[in-house]
Amino acid sequence: MRIIGGKFGGRMITAPPGIPARPTTDFAKSGLFNLLLNEIDFEGKKVLDLFAGLGGISMEFISRDVESVTSVDANFKSIEFIKETATKFGIKNLKVVRMDCFKFLRRCEEKYDLIFADPPFDLEETDELLPLIFERNILQPNGLVIIEHQSKRQLKHREHIYSTRTYGNCSFSFGKSAMGDER
Repeated sequence: MRIIGGKFGGRMITAPPGIPARPTTDFAKSGLFNLLLNEIDFEGKKVLDLFAGLGGISMEFISRDVESVTSVDANFKSIEFIKETATKFGIKNLKVVRMDCFKFLRRCEEKYDLIFADPPFDLEETDELLPLIFERNILQPNGLVIIEHQSKRQLKHREHIYSTRTYGNCSFSFGKSAMGDER
């Protein structure tokens, strides 16, 4: 796996065996970040990466000079690998949390400009993510949430989704909080 753009662009991230993660393909990451580069200014943004796995998406955001990234995953090996990668790259603006992502959302007191979630493709509770994010009001006004999912899967809570982009077997569904929404 490699970082595709930004100040760490081209750097390789090689995970040890035994980490149960499905990294986002370079093709899908390129499509996603090309889209995001045209929509948002990364500078000063606080990002939450749920189901962070190997940390590839977290590193992509950090590579593009966001203010900070919080990476959350329940797997100990994943969390340790993300910490090692951050140390190797000299990253200081990354917070790594080992916790179930749903539990983290229920307890979260911070607000984020962008939330990225890449749950396992077969996770039944994926449809609960968007309602929980919006009920807990953890997106900043005009904040963006992106859910990565298998292309054949349709998210049930379409009222929160304004766009879905497909890259092979992988799709990204985009939701946005209302401007000035202070629920």
